[in-house]
Amino acid sequence: MISIETGNEYLQLQNDLESNAKSYPVRFPLVIQKAKGMIITDTEGKQYYDCLAGAGTLALGHNHDVIIAAIRDVLDKQIPLHTLDLATPLKIAFIQEIFSILPKELRGHAKIQFCGPTGADGVEAAIKLVKNATKGKSILAFHGGYHGSTQATMSMSGNLSKKQHLQSLLPDVHFLPFPYEYRCPFGIGGGMTAQISIQYIENLLDDCESGIAAPCGVIIETVQGEGGAIPADIEWLRELRRITAERGIPLIIDEVQTGIGRTGKMFSFEHAGIIPDVIICSKAIGGSLPMSVMIYKEELDLWKPGAHTGTFRGNQLGMATGLATLKFIKENNVLDNVKERSDQLFEVLNRLKEKHEEIGDVRGRGLMIGVEIVDPQGNKDRLEHYPPNGELATKIQDRCFQNGLIIEVGGRRSAVLRFLPPLTITADETTKVLAIFEQSVVEAIEALRYKW
Repeated sequence: MISIETGNEYLQLQNDLESNAKSYPVRFPLVIQKAKGMIITDTEGKQYYDCLAGAGTLALGHNHDVIIAAIRDVLDKQIPLHTLDLATPLKIAFIQEIFSILPKELRGHAKIQFCGPTGADGVEAAIKLVKNATKGKSILAFHGGYHGSTQATMSMSGNLSKKQHLQSLLPDVHFLPFPYEYRCPFGIGGGMTAQISIQYIENLLDDCESGIAAPCGVIIETVQGEGGAIPADIEWLRELRRITAERGIPLIIDEVQTGIGRTGKMFSFEHAGIIPDVIICSKAIGGSLPMSVMIYKEELDLWKPGAHTGTFRGNQLGMATGLATLKFIKENNVLDNVKERSDQLFEVLNRLKEKHEEIGDVRGRGLMIGVEIVDPQGNKDRLEHYPPNGELATKIQDRCFQNGLIIEVGGRRSAVLRFLPPLTITADETTKVLAIFEQSVVEAIEALRYKW
């Protein structure tokens, strides 16, 4: 065992021993000593406001009291930590709590499948489910979407960098235009993006010469997360549900990042008042611990025992913390806080947009917000928008980190700065986060101008 004394030594050892595939340490070179709420403290004693929150996993922030109490309760009662898919009273209580937050149209007509601990495994399960139930062939996904890093889920994700040189990806995946208004895929914008997109999709599904075999399902994020916090138009979502329902095509909503209060509703599809056929949940539903579930209409439950398994689908600690999180959100008006803090963030970020032409767009839903950084020195597109500026976005992210704020980048050219704070973030914490962000934007812009 090597004696380690400083944070730099920890980082060097991590770099020496851990895979090149690690990602976050490249952008956030810190060693975490402890964390509480939305504050992370490193081994050198420096504190950071955490607006990454485990990529949305930490709905209540780090080490919330109800999470710690739930874990202790499991240990004190000697509840088994690992049960495969065998029943426990805790598991049944967790299932009942999940069903209690479903729209009433689903509550009495749904099934739940516990998957492996990642959202990607839930997506894999969903594809198996609908393929078996419909006997369809093709899967329809969306440009800019992200559904995981397994071979199959990468096949349904828009990001090219991770799959560019991989062979044998899932066949029969076809991509549809997402209603990305700021970067309209049709070059039109002006509020027409969603309308043209949905017309294109309906025509494609009815065109006997479309070249796409009968779909087994359509998979979508109602707010694209890794794609750059792009919210789907509400009416567009309603039309997508109408189109798929009329043609008997299962609609799969990937709620891995949007679910459990992130957008201001327990499920993001509730903003549109629609009922999907399949819901995939992970991240926050485990209350800080690994958990992935799929909820679906019972008429799709046509597969056989063992059709989808996973050793760690019986994570009792995750069920305890997930149950505690769901109850806390319901009993403490957390969704109201999400809406209030969202309004606070949007108000200030939009003011910053008016002050700095390097901020091209501010968008999102609830506490899933993206700020697209652009290059005012570049050529405007057909919609009179400057090109994305990943270099400046990275500099802003770095300045935020140096100033004590952790935020992620995403979107095309990694030009979107993303805010995913705990759902319990306070008004005062939001004010401090915004102050650091504005300071960092100014510093990064000045540094880049000096370079020019």
